[in-house]
Amino acid sequence: MKSITINGSKRESVGKTSTKALRNAGEVPCVLYGGDGPVHFSAPELAFSKLVYTANAYTVVIAINEKESYPAVLQDIQFHPVTDKILHIDFYQLFDDKKIAMDIPVRIVGNSIGVKLGGNLQRNRRKLRIKALPANLPDYIEIDITELNIGNRVYVKELLNDSYEFLHPDNTVVCQVRRARAALVVETEDEEGEGEEGEGEESSEEGTSGDGASEKKDESSAGDAPAES
Repeated sequence: MKSITINGSKRESVGKTSTKALRNAGEVPCVLYGGDGPVHFSAPELAFSKLVYTANAYTVVIAINEKESYPAVLQDIQFHPVTDKILHIDFYQLFDDKKIAMDIPVRIVGNSIGVKLGGNLQRNRRKLRIKALPANLPDYIEIDITELNIGNRVYVKELLNDSYEFLHPDNTVVCQVRRARAALVVETEDEEGEGEEGEGEESSEEGTSGDGASEKKDESSAGDAPAES
């Protein structure tokens, strides 16, 4: 997996006053967990743009004061509810012999048969959570949808890999091709049209039968009338 470097400075104080001062100066307070103890540091907000505002997944090398460096992954991030500015970030330290859980983006490739026939591709999961050793973390999980027809689905159980394990049930739907809503509307209208035509024919037949009966009744009445003297 690709990695980016975050250059930070160690925090000597972690109180509310110092945290507020850091944010006012354009710095983001951060904490690194997973090692012998938490490591508190800060870095400029711009340093996290490639890590946070992207659909890609990255590991991180946290370089503190150019003396210490730690491989890590982003664990949690907090945003301001109004301005969306980054308020705080938690990282988790990586170790070569310890598995780590991480969300990996799903990449769709190929032109689906079902889409060519007028279906719509629905992406139920744009990311999948996996667990693996750091060396086995993929940049993305690729799915070829070329043979996917209308009504077909791709399940997690079809993506199993020896290098990592999925933290989702096997029957989780990742993507599928569904019949277009417009096509369903057209089919429904056709069915309703056929029903109306059938009812019209029945009404016509009933009307004809009624007229015939009236004619017979009139003839019978004419035959029974008494002759004038």
